Amino acid sequence: VTRRPPSKDSEDSEGVPPPSLQPKSESESKKRLALPGSQCPYLDTIARQRLDFDFEKCCSVSLLKENVYVCLVCGKYFQGRGPKTHACTHALEEQHSMFMNLKSGKVYCLPDGYEVIDRSLEDIKQVLNPRFTEEQVKRIDEEGTAWRRSLDGQHFLPGMVGLNNIKCTDYANVVVHSLLRVKPFRNFFLRLGSEGSEGGRATTLLLEKFGELCRKMWNPGNFKGQVSPLEFLLAVQERSKRRFRVDVQSDPVDFLTWLLNTLHFDLTSGKPSKRKSIVTRCFQGEITVTKINEAGEDQPAVTTKFLMLGLDLPPTPLFKDAFEKNIIPQVPLFVLLKKYNGTTISESIKSGRSKYSVTRLPDHLIVWAKRFTKNNFFREKNPTIVTFPVKSLDVADNIPLPAAEAARSKYDLVATGCHVGKPESGSYHAILYHFADQEWYQVEDLSVKEVRPEIVAIQEAYFQIYSKQAKFSNVN
Repeated sequence: VTRRPPSKDSEDSEGVPPPSLQPKSESESKKRLALPGSQCPYLDTIARQRLDFDFEKCCSVSLLKENVYVCLVCGKYFQGRGPKTHACTHALEEQHSMFMNLKSGKVYCLPDGYEVIDRSLEDIKQVLNPRFTEEQVKRIDEEGTAWRRSLDGQHFLPGMVGLNNIKCTDYANVVVHSLLRVKPFRNFFLRLGSEGSEGGRATTLLLEKFGELCRKMWNPGNFKGQVSPLEFLLAVQERSKRRFRVDVQSDPVDFLTWLLNTLHFDLTSGKPSKRKSIVTRCFQGEITVTKINEAGEDQPAVTTKFLMLGLDLPPTPLFKDAFEKNIIPQVPLFVLLKKYNGTTISESIKSGRSKYSVTRLPDHLIVWAKRFTKNNFFREKNPTIVTFPVKSLDVADNIPLPAAEAARSKYDLVATGCHVGKPESGSYHAILYHFADQEWYQVEDLSVKEVRPEIVAIQEAYFQIYSKQAKFSNVN
């Protein structure tokens, strides 16, 4: 039996259309594979309330991270969009036809395979990968731009949204919230990766995920009033070699120190001592250290740079008062800052006796109280309350500064991280200043509530971030 040769209008043995049916050009081929939303009968099956882009972007079947799509009907992640892929199988089994590529943001109809182009999909793309223009960043703190409404009808504040506590990640949530109260630092990461941005493209996974988390927190078009920092925390866990983990609570000051130094290292392409970054422009100051030898003589002074200033708390009282309760002492912040006046001698087991003198103040000052001590048996907490001003902290009143620095040494508080409970099992929360409505809010995981300024000054603050008043600041 002889085989009939294929006709001109049929496919050849390899399944390739004959020349008469092939598109004449590449542009014609692309037009055939893309349709406007008005011609797609499945566009109205999209369920925005089921979409959540905070999960790790991997296939729910194969657990692979390459070429992943999200089903816009049920919100699950699947790999691929061709025949015999998990996404195509899900489309055939569940009759779910709309899928979005999690990397490019393009929307496809499966199993037909054509791309859907429609302006009604822009809000989903903005939630998947929020982007901010320079004009939007400039207007982000204007009055009247504060409250937004989620899909479930609840109101939320962009930038003041709750962060999920994955397991023991309240320490990281406090640090992220506090750092994003610094305007230049926040604006830099809102624009990171955008065209014409100062930082250019994110070169490491940590930079990419931190910038993505920052944009999600400040996105006014969020579908829900909270954000999960899972992808950022997984990047932190990998980069720190499991020093900071999702399932173990860590010290927020240790995490803050590591995060600032690592971001600076990545932004300077591995040359932190030779280049500057947004981290050093915001938080770096200079200090002179004079060591004292055993004979009580001063050694030659050494000038070094700092990102944070540590404050020594007075010892906890050992005796109880008349009511059989331990007295909780209070100490003003001005007294603790005298450590850096150049004459006070500080003693340390590691560094010995030293004197410190600040020579240059940063535009955004981070101070932290040495509240926790750890020995071979347990961890102790010093409950001393540090009283501090919320507005117009003049550092020059207690620290001798050069004339140029003393004239511009007034700061306003923008964030404070607090610890509540026992040293081993307590929790952390942040008290933050919202510039748009000029109010204070306490953020503890998913809980966001307004607090009065009087309450801010009586918390057990662990670390604080002060921003130099606008008329004295160099960083805009």
